Amino acid sequence: MRQRIALVTGAAGGIGEAVVRALAEDGTAVAAVDANTEGLALVVKELVEEGHLVRGYTLNVASSEEVNAVVARVEDELGPVCYLVNAAGVLRTAEAVDLLEDDWDLTFAVNTTGVFNVSRAVARRMIPRKHGAIVTVASNAAKTPRWNMAAYAASKAAAASFTKCLGLELARHGIRCNVVAPGSTDTPMLTSLWADSDGDALRASIEGTPEQYRVGIPLGRLAQPGHVADAVLFLLSDRAAHITLHDLTVDGGAALGN
Repeated sequence: MRQRIALVTGAAGGIGEAVVRALAEDGTAVAAVDANTEGLALVVKELVEEGHLVRGYTLNVASSEEVNAVVARVEDELGPVCYLVNAAGVLRTAEAVDLLEDDWDLTFAVNTTGVFNVSRAVARRMIPRKHGAIVTVASNAAKTPRWNMAAYAASKAAAASFTKCLGLELARHGIRCNVVAPGSTDTPMLTSLWADSDGDALRASIEGTPEQYRVGIPLGRLAQPGHVADAVLFLLSDRAAHITLHDLTVDGGAALGN
């Protein structure tokens, strides 16, 4: 049987790195993509030394020209991509009226336009093959308003909606498109917000912030990146062969099932 090929964006850390590792350990050849060249090289080096077939590709997902070139290179070097995981993301926090235009633009360039660029490039190649699965990592904030996260939430909502529309159009070609929506997850993106908080931010994430109308996490703990990766791998796998246009929330109950 031909080896499966996956392309994963945001692969240099956090959820993206966990997805790359989970796929590699499952026997999938992985094209690991990220704008962070140094971080990506470390991830790839570690996995290759463990005996996995993983190659790194530096890419700005906001550039359609770069995306098209890298997707072509991946298929030339590894083979036809059958799995795509859109895990690249950035977070810029501020109240909406104080949000800088540059932060808004960057957030949408990576979180939304990046999903469009990569999904379109890969889907165009999947269509003639009549096979493939795409998963976009969004956020529970896409459906539940969060204080200081207007740009992030809006960008993730747009990415999730795009992915479902894409899935509707690609279903006739046998290609499935789904969304995984994490809540607070123990990644550098989250912990970078906790500088000098002396543990208060962690407690607030778990216990809630009433003044910001935010409940805590009913399961009483942060997600680990591997928890999200497990959900991604399920939706990519043949066990989810009849699941498409689905939004799977992985947040320990923080959005109360929303």
